[in-house]
Amino acid sequence: MPGYQTYAPPSAPERTGLARAALVLGIVGLVGLVLCFAGMIPALVGLVLGVVALARGTSARGMAVGGVVCSALALVVGGIAIFWLLSKAAECGDRSHYPDDAARQRCVEREFPFTDKTTAP
Repeated sequence: MPGYQTYAPPSAPERTGLARAALVLGIVGLVGLVLCFAGMIPALVGLVLGVVALARGTSARGMAVGGVVCSALALVVGGIAIFWLLSKAAECGDRSHYPDDAARQRCVEREFPFTDKTTAP
């Protein structure tokens, strides 16, 4: 009818919280790898949140994909580093190669120089 305007209900606000959280946790996971692999837990949570955000079809698809990529990268790098460290530790614990405690201790000191004991002044 003339003189009347149609009313369109306001659109629902975009829900980007899961995608944003996935991206933040993925970045925290990458940075947290430096701190004794503490970043693997946030990376795992970020991966789950990113996959959920992608499954829901969020409008912030780029953030969700970025979160999944950062989280997956942190998990892969952390997993490789843990595997490498454990294999080196198992090598030093092999009694056939290092029969006594002194030999095993030298192996640990050689393979893991960052565990060198420091004396307090």
